[in-house]
Amino acid sequence: MNMAATIAMGLALGVATSAAYCDWRRGQIPNWLTLPPIAVAPLAYGLAFGPGYAIRSLSATALSAFVPYLVFRRGGMGGGDVKVFGALGAITGFDVLVGVEIQLGALLVSMAVACGALAWKGDLLRTLGNALVQVLNPIIPIRWRQEPCDALSAHVRMGGAIFVATGVSATPHLVLAWGDL
Repeated sequence: MNMAATIAMGLALGVATSAAYCDWRRGQIPNWLTLPPIAVAPLAYGLAFGPGYAIRSLSATALSAFVPYLVFRRGGMGGGDVKVFGALGAITGFDVLVGVEIQLGALLVSMAVACGALAWKGDLLRTLGNALVQVLNPIIPIRWRQEPCDALSAHVRMGGAIFVATGVSATPHLVLAWGDL
């Protein structure tokens, strides 16, 4: 299974690289890149290692795409990003939590990029203040509540952040495989 995990991480890195390139060039991540891994990876795991691994891959797909889907529903992320997270979860289904690790890493990278972009525009402190007010809105009196200011936000393409997070997750597997050669 160690070699299979290494191959899976290499494939995940390839998908993340392609997604980052497409996102950078066109601002979209195409379905032809994301949907085949979602369908093929569980089938491949099932055929190679048994039905338990197919179920793990399907679980990893759902777990990796769940939070991004909720963010997508609120308008904070594109649908292609959600499908990339699902595809990476399916590919790395040998360990259900690798996809979640990639997801959290990508969200941290994109948050850092967004904060940098807001700081560059001079809006970071106002945006953080606005975010604090939105967090406090449910517990403060109604007359003091404020509406969110959409102008104080930064649009970040997730493809690059997903690539960085996948690279960080894949590196230990690929380095260990390189040492075994």
